[in-house]
Amino acid sequence: MVGDVNYTDYQNVSAPAIHLTIRNDKNANNPSQKSKLKKAKTTESLEKSAPFSSRSAIDIKKFTQYLNGINTYVSSQMCARSIRIALQSAGAKIENHPVAAADWGNTLTKIGYKKISPEFSHPKQGDIYIIQRTDRHIYGHIAGFSGTQWVSDFKQRSHNVYKDVTVKYEYYRLASLKN
Repeated sequence: MVGDVNYTDYQNVSAPAIHLTIRNDKNANNPSQKSKLKKAKTTESLEKSAPFSSRSAIDIKKFTQYLNGINTYVSSQMCARSIRIALQSAGAKIENHPVAAADWGNTLTKIGYKKISPEFSHPKQGDIYIIQRTDRHIYGHIAGFSGTQWVSDFKQRSHNVYKDVTVKYEYYRLASLKN
């Protein structure tokens, strides 16, 4: 019909493109290739089923490099965010992280840290401490040791940022580092 308003010009219609890869499995019958393929699949399944902490390798140098790049001496009240970004920049795989600094203990243990007795007199690069909630500080505090000083969202003069002897500390060190 010559005046049909439902006429569609199919020459100018584009269909979505798909990418298809066809691989030749010419080595499927080769015993050495079968062994390599089986080993690769086994390694892949082990990596997928491995605990979260064993898959999260943290590079201490990158962690401290991020901390050393923080140049302010005044808190922006974002210490947990700052430490999270430092850990992620060092290779930590962090999912579903807490907002409050006081709640970071479990997350640290999941990425390879272990809780130890406080070592404020002999800290090691990469050590992290948490100050638990107080009446005046409902989110607590978290900081990492850069090798020369404690840093959170600011360069601290010491670990004692609250100047309160009643605060409770938790102290963490990478499990791969020796005490």
